[in-house]
Amino acid sequence: MAAPGKVAAFRLPPLPTIGEIIKLFRLKALKQLSQNFLLDLRLTDKIVKQAGELKNAHVCEVGPGPGGITRSILSAGVEQLLLIEKDARFIPGLQMLSEAAPGKVRIVHGDILTYKMEKAFPKHLKKDWEDEPPDIHVIGNLPFSVSTPLIIKWLENVSKRDGPFIYGRTQMTLTFQKEVGERLTANPGSSQRSRLSIMAQHLCMVENCFIIPGQAFVPKPEVDVAVVHFIPLVQPKIQQPFELVEKVVQSVFQFRRKYCFRGIETLFPENGRLKRTELLMMTADVDPTLRPFQLSMSHFRNLCNAYRKMCDEDPSLFAFNYREELRQKRMSRSLLKSTGQPEQTEEENQL
Repeated sequence: MAAPGKVAAFRLPPLPTIGEIIKLFRLKALKQLSQNFLLDLRLTDKIVKQAGELKNAHVCEVGPGPGGITRSILSAGVEQLLLIEKDARFIPGLQMLSEAAPGKVRIVHGDILTYKMEKAFPKHLKKDWEDEPPDIHVIGNLPFSVSTPLIIKWLENVSKRDGPFIYGRTQMTLTFQKEVGERLTANPGSSQRSRLSIMAQHLCMVENCFIIPGQAFVPKPEVDVAVVHFIPLVQPKIQQPFELVEKVVQSVFQFRRKYCFRGIETLFPENGRLKRTELLMMTADVDPTLRPFQLSMSHFRNLCNAYRKMCDEDPSLFAFNYREELRQKRMSRSLLKSTGQPEQTEEENQL
């Protein structure tokens, strides 16, 4: 919406309301796809406002559904809007919006998890990584079922500077379950501190903008929804490959209620495990009696740097898979027992 005292650069012609669109095309949110419609245009305007200045910008909206946020994006005066929608039922309603904004909207019927974003925007928008973010934004009210795998995929893209980040430090404004939003922004010591906290915060400035109550959606989800804004950092806080950081962080949080050394042990094969764990923690200067959620970003940076050095000295180390080792041990025990299923160890139960 235009600020008071200013004339809007673009105004949509009169259109059916989102509720009327839903009735017109007999749309129904599918529970198996965790779909929820946001009908209140004041809230969709508020989401779009968190993305920043969109006038003459290029925007990709993920999962536009019946088009509530789409209308708010168009009203912000964008240059081009790319809509990526997996569910074919929504395409006719989106085409109606496209016709109301000639030349501004491009609709792709496809899955955002497999869509190639490298060619989604004009080449002239590309900026160097050290520059200000390009005039490109990714916005989406994501289905809960896809939000976490999608943000992990995009964080890997940030690390490798490909996908939507081949154009520079593209900003994202996305919705998540409230609990996931809290994990993304959790500080050391918080009970919500998790793998997601480290992976997001070491690569991006992450802001939990505001909470939308569940009753604002149709159908009403069982949880509230967080709107989260991401701006990739010029320099990641951990200067190591994404796969290595992810493996270390995942291992640390493997046993989140135990001391952190218990998870770090899972980085190493059984033969020499204790000695290598002690060496890693001593090199990284990490107190082994801290819980995983108590570790700071500098702790994780030191752990990743020390682990990288150990992997450089023993190239087979990075390929080690703790879960596979447990599976092999369990198979061996099964062969030794002639009757019944062998009992699982405590660590197997937790995993």
